[in-house]
Amino acid sequence: MKVCLVKTSSMGDILHSLPALTDARRALPEIRFDWVVEENFAEIPRWHSAVERVIPVAIRRWRKQPFCSQTQKEWKNYRTLLQAENYAAVIDAQGLIKSALLATRLAKGEKYGYDRHCAREPLAAFFYQHRFYIDYQQHAVERIRRLFALSLNYPLPQEQGDYAIASHFPPPNTESDYIIFIHATTRADKHWPPQEWKKLAQELTALFGRRLQIRLPWGNAREKSRAQYIAEGIPDAIVLPKLSLTELAAQIAGCRAVVSVDTGLAHLSAALDKPNITLYGPTDPKLIGCYGKNQFQLKREQMAQISAQQVLDLLLPQLGML
Repeated sequence: MKVCLVKTSSMGDILHSLPALTDARRALPEIRFDWVVEENFAEIPRWHSAVERVIPVAIRRWRKQPFCSQTQKEWKNYRTLLQAENYAAVIDAQGLIKSALLATRLAKGEKYGYDRHCAREPLAAFFYQHRFYIDYQQHAVERIRRLFALSLNYPLPQEQGDYAIASHFPPPNTESDYIIFIHATTRADKHWPPQEWKKLAQELTALFGRRLQIRLPWGNAREKSRAQYIAEGIPDAIVLPKLSLTELAAQIAGCRAVVSVDTGLAHLSAALDKPNITLYGPTDPKLIGCYGKNQFQLKREQMAQISAQQVLDLLLPQLGML
């Protein structure tokens, strides 16, 4: 049985879809998925064993130059790849007009998705033959799991969802225990003050010395500068080189724990079953917070109200007898 999943972005939304694939594979062992996803996140679906083929789409890039020859060529190649298979089902877990129009509509097979009362953009529902009302008042992971169960006609499992990607990454070849600080996010009001990151690094160093290394990823020059500030004066703190998503996932897979702000990499830590203290200010973790094993949330009205000591109090039990 071959199914096409349309879930194009963002990183957190894509990761939230993985437990539904695990459910489907356990209920229907022969099932295989093709996944339509934005090109920037095409690495993620490949980590799950139920995914056979990844079909990258570049909606964000194409719409900037819709009529240039390169865009036209890439669009033609994308359509050819998408329409090469007759699917038993096409499941649109995105619920947006653009995903329905540019992906779901074009794929061959019966279309399944949210009805207009619960789709993120109600008009998207008109592109589906089969529509389901799924209450918004539950975590995004559970909504997608329910959509899959209804679309593919199997009982919804009652246990917590399993991302099933941790085993994709082998244990790292390192002698050092380390923790990862995911300090970067796109919205300024979701940042934790750099001085608090610094205080946390200093407290961990005072407690563990060189038994616990601190590693800091980054994605652009501003984030690299912040990472360097946090690492300055901290023995064995490492500002990582710029990494691909798969390389960064391997780093997270090998760590003892993560401290993160509300960003896609926080959800990646959850998907890899890592103990993770996620810091929330203006965003509400109830419906789209980190989901999974060993996930801890520290919520205040503003990020500046969270202290390094509060984070440390949650973190220490996860480090155990280091």
